[in-house]
Amino acid sequence: MFNKVLIANRGEIAIRIIRACWELGIKTVAVYSEADKRSLHVSLADEAYCIGPAPAPKSYLNIDAILHVAEKAKVDAIHPGYGFLAENANFARAVKKAGFEFIGPHPDAIEAMGSKINAKKIMKKAGVPLLPGSDGPVEDVDEAIEIAEAIGFPVVVKASAGGGGMGMSVAYSKEELEKVIESTKLIAQNAFGDSTIFIEKYLENPRHIEIQILGDRFGKIIHLGDRECSIQRRHQKLIEEAPSPIMTEELREKMGESAIKAGKAINYDSAGTVEFLYQDGNFYFLEMNTRIQVEHTVTEMITGVDLVKEMIKIAAGESLQYDQEDIEFRGHAIECRINAEDPLNDFVPSPGKIKLYRSPGGPGVRLDSGVCGGAEIPPYYDPLISKLITYGRNREEAIARMRRALKEYVIVGVKTNIPFHRAVLEEEDFLKGNISTHYIEKKFEELKDKIVKYELEARDLYSVLSEKVFERGKEIAAISAGLSLYISQIVRENGEDSPIKFKENK
Repeated sequence: MFNKVLIANRGEIAIRIIRACWELGIKTVAVYSEADKRSLHVSLADEAYCIGPAPAPKSYLNIDAILHVAEKAKVDAIHPGYGFLAENANFARAVKKAGFEFIGPHPDAIEAMGSKINAKKIMKKAGVPLLPGSDGPVEDVDEAIEIAEAIGFPVVVKASAGGGGMGMSVAYSKEELEKVIESTKLIAQNAFGDSTIFIEKYLENPRHIEIQILGDRFGKIIHLGDRECSIQRRHQKLIEEAPSPIMTEELREKMGESAIKAGKAINYDSAGTVEFLYQDGNFYFLEMNTRIQVEHTVTEMITGVDLVKEMIKIAAGESLQYDQEDIEFRGHAIECRINAEDPLNDFVPSPGKIKLYRSPGGPGVRLDSGVCGGAEIPPYYDPLISKLITYGRNREEAIARMRRALKEYVIVGVKTNIPFHRAVLEEEDFLKGNISTHYIEKKFEELKDKIVKYELEARDLYSVLSEKVFERGKEIAAISAGLSLYISQIVRENGEDSPIKFKENK
């Protein structure tokens, strides 16, 4: 097992990895940008080093700076978390070349899934279901129109190197497709440095369901069930749950088998996720994430498997101690991503300082947070504050506990999407499990009144709490000032013979 691990990330995922290392008896090294100097992950790690200015390209994406710290701190391995360099094959190779273990899959697997076109070719050969579309890159408009007419409109044009919803455009007609081709190429070139695009059939009302897999370096791969990730804004997930409300044993077995096929096709050897679109009884490969997912928590809650610890053990050369039949699914878990953003203003980020912070608790509540009171939410990174997870014997209990936890959660100083989550967890279709990737755009007007209601409720509560805290602060300050004046007066009157003595702090 490793003696010391560097975490090449920040926020809640850095803390999550630190906790896993603690349980394994591993020392931790944090890296941070100048904007994160006082961040929680910095104070929790055994060692911490600044790697550059606030902008990510100069810090968290600076491979040379990270490797320099790894050498200086004499670590054994590097965990990339998610985002930043987590799915960068060049980083994984650089880590190994520098003599450290990369806590993640081998670089070839990352590279294979980094290109969506290449990934589709591999999945087709492995027998994983695919959406109808182009077999490779689409070179011009005429070719695109020919493919679209063959599979039927609507179609979606995607950037091969894209991710996170960027570089995707839908066309419902030949005329729209002509416009979309050029605009998507331009976006792809500017965002990813690669203008390669391809075409797929566009599903009008799909669900986003993913399968968690684990593979070791001895060829063994298992799956740990499904997650429902359909509630998204701009293709970014906001609420996830396990299992999916529509899941059956038969469907899970089929999707699990496909996910394992995907993993075996690239000799996968870490924690990873195979994402599918599901509609009308059929499922289709979407992409594979070669890293730990934000929403790994709900899988941990219903299986009892610590995915981060398993990643570390696998990277250390240990074989997977679980067989497929060892994985049992119990109860239901829901995760709400708590972001510093304004849901009533198109979910725009709301950076700033957290003035008051009170976390929820109680039975079945887990909070993976990267902040505390007084923390800054900088404008340079993803506005994720924390992940709130609840567990119940069934979906109804998990929802009830999430409602309670959201009501308890107090964050003052920045706008958050807590009112949005509270509104969704009361909406009829959500409660019935009737959701799709278009849930927010279809339901937002209906949700708006409740979002406003809960935002006003929160504002009133925060006002009361702020007043109590700040008034108490003024009272303490006044008492302290008065006491200080009184003591000074006694000392002046009695000189060195004053009975009041002060103990020196050592």
